[in-house]
Amino acid sequence: MTTTRFAPSPTGYLHVGNLRTALFNYMIARKAGGTFILRIDDTDPERSKPEYVDAIQEDLSWLGITWDRIEFQSKRLDRYAEAADALRAAGRFYEAFETPTELDLKRKKQLNMGKPPVYDRAALALSEDEKAALRAERGQGVWRFKLDHERIAWTDGILGDLSIDAASVSDPVLIRGDGQVLYTIASVVDDTEMGVTHVVRGSDHVTNTATQIQIMAALGHGHPEFAHHSLLTGPQGEALSKRLGTLALRDLRADGIEPMALLSLMARLGSSQPVELVDSLDALIEGFDLSSFGSAPTKFDRDDLLPLTARFLHGVPFAEMADEIAALGVPADLAETFWEVARANITTRSDLPGWWHLFRDGGAPKVAEEDRDFVADAFARLPEPPYGPDTWSSWTAEVKAASGRKGKGLFMPLRRAVTGLDRGPEMADVMRLLQKKPTL
Repeated sequence: MTTTRFAPSPTGYLHVGNLRTALFNYMIARKAGGTFILRIDDTDPERSKPEYVDAIQEDLSWLGITWDRIEFQSKRLDRYAEAADALRAAGRFYEAFETPTELDLKRKKQLNMGKPPVYDRAALALSEDEKAALRAERGQGVWRFKLDHERIAWTDGILGDLSIDAASVSDPVLIRGDGQVLYTIASVVDDTEMGVTHVVRGSDHVTNTATQIQIMAALGHGHPEFAHHSLLTGPQGEALSKRLGTLALRDLRADGIEPMALLSLMARLGSSQPVELVDSLDALIEGFDLSSFGSAPTKFDRDDLLPLTARFLHGVPFAEMADEIAALGVPADLAETFWEVARANITTRSDLPGWWHLFRDGGAPKVAEEDRDFVADAFARLPEPPYGPDTWSSWTAEVKAASGRKGKGLFMPLRRAVTGLDRGPEMADVMRLLQKKPTL
């Protein structure tokens, strides 16, 4: 069975970069009728917060991304300890004691010599007495996985055939000196024990994937199918990492971005398929094709979400908006008309109250000085509401006959005087919804 996972760390709010990974893994599982696991990477007790766990679930639920089960890495520490023991027994795990400063000096020396700045494995030469002395002086060391210095090759679901020379990579630290289990080994254990068959993540994980393939082999396991999607940039190609805090899903939700607008963009961005609004998550899943994605950095522009949101709202039927419109105080007999008029003129739901305020209380008149007498006379000819579907045509016909004005010289000053706007809904529709006679 196809099994995928999304493994966020509960150290902050989900952003669009996280969503891309979650969505790809979710759609692969759902398209194959498989299992999608939400795995909370909470092995860092200081930075992991319960409120972020709740926020992760809230954001995914808002988007309609459901999981078949949720796992917490903090509850699986015994499994990681067993894997560490197995690596020690196999001679693939060793303790190292260098300080960050010492490691930095080593890297600089290697770079000056024209060598790759990888860990030199000096710890392997330490005797037991030397290790004991270092523990007494510095505390527990870190535990590194000893890589086999050979090429690690796999066929990537997006990038194609890849290989990395393990000799060009430092032996990865899997357990810190304070005992904290790091992502690299925790993910290996979880992916193998949970039967994960496909892993899609960002291209910044390619080297990490190579080391994890070796760790899996050292523990006697094969590896899932890996795919690495491109990283997002800003609209001008600038690094997006510094802006991700402003692109949190909770903020997009608060700004009125519709779930299907966001999903439609993220499901196609960076692929050979055109971005277009899709009306359901099921339809997105049906059309999803991982092989259509490329390796080039992918430009993300938050402003692209607004027209997609507007387009989505234009197609929402009244029945789905009835409660929201009733909450604005729109009379029941006008509610459906109000939605039919307003939905073509909004970008997000937050625009709706402004339109009802205009229809209920009237707009702030925008009248040029040379039009003031003309508008005053026109308003004097307008009866009191309620107005019907023919009010605008009959009123403007009377004003035209009295003033001699026609075309834009007739209609634009009246639109601006009634609504305070240069453009908007058809004025025949506006008049039907006006609750008060316009005045200057």
